[in-house]
Amino acid sequence: MAKRILIVDDALFMRMNLKNILTQNGYEVVGEAANGKEAIQKYQDLKPDLVTMDITMPEMDGLTAVKELKQIDPAACVIMCTAMGQKNLVIEAIQAGAKDFIVKPFQPDRVVEGVKKVLGE
Repeated sequence: MAKRILIVDDALFMRMNLKNILTQNGYEVVGEAANGKEAIQKYQDLKPDLVTMDITMPEMDGLTAVKELKQIDPAACVIMCTAMGQKNLVIEAIQAGAKDFIVKPFQPDRVVEGVKKVLGE
């Protein structure tokens, strides 16, 4: 069965880009969220195998969302999506419980590699 993924990014273009990469590689995108608050709600409703989480978003940023997700589900698998130059935020996200990170603009090979690594495939 295809692994189920929730994509979280405030930019529709980035969500579409990531969704295309994931679906072309056999993953099922079960939902999308535009901010951390929406992500937590959808995570609880959809119970995905993995979440791709943007760091910089309105309402609730990715770091706060990862911390809250880990409180709800300590086993939550999260990959952070970051723009270049956010190294400190990536380190903070990993400390908060994110399993890996991918850099924008997305490189399909790196996205798939990160997802497979985190899901233990």
